[in-house]
Amino acid sequence: MRAIRVASAALLCVTALGCSAPAVAKGDENITPVGFSVLPSTITAGGRITLLVDRDRGGCKGTVTVSSGIFETVSIHAGRSSASTTVDWEARAGAMYRVTFTCDGVSGSTDLAIAGGRPVGPTPMPLTPPRGVHAGEGGSLAGFDLKEIGLGAALIAGSVGAAYHFSRRRTGEDGA
Repeated sequence: MRAIRVASAALLCVTALGCSAPAVAKGDENITPVGFSVLPSTITAGGRITLLVDRDRGGCKGTVTVSSGIFETVSIHAGRSSASTTVDWEARAGAMYRVTFTCDGVSGSTDLAIAGGRPVGPTPMPLTPPRGVHAGEGGSLAGFDLKEIGLGAALIAGSVGAAYHFSRRRTGEDGA
């Protein structure tokens, strides 16, 4: 009986450790000390993209050079964390292009997808609201009456009582 408890505890510990461990990258091509991104990650040919560098994570203090086959090489100077550029009209719809960020001799890359069609106007960028939304309680507590609360409490008490009864019940397998 003790072996089952030890095995259960060991399995639980291994599962918890496995779930909390960070994911391991399969390749080291995108692992850099600098965080970078391209917004939006899917764009039409001729659209405008924003190239972002996360300088707060450390690693890159100098000028970042961003290059790809679908736009001119862009430099993001020290002290700045973003730049914008326009995707070439010749970019193939449905294709994936690699965007390479290079800073202080370290490079990393990410993909940029080209959507079908041509843009009608400027590429929409997400707007950040000036403050949070106004949300009420909605229905979290409204509508409960005493009968529903009592029924819920009885179900919880019943399940706790059943669990206690079955955990304390002795079987003939224990040798007692």
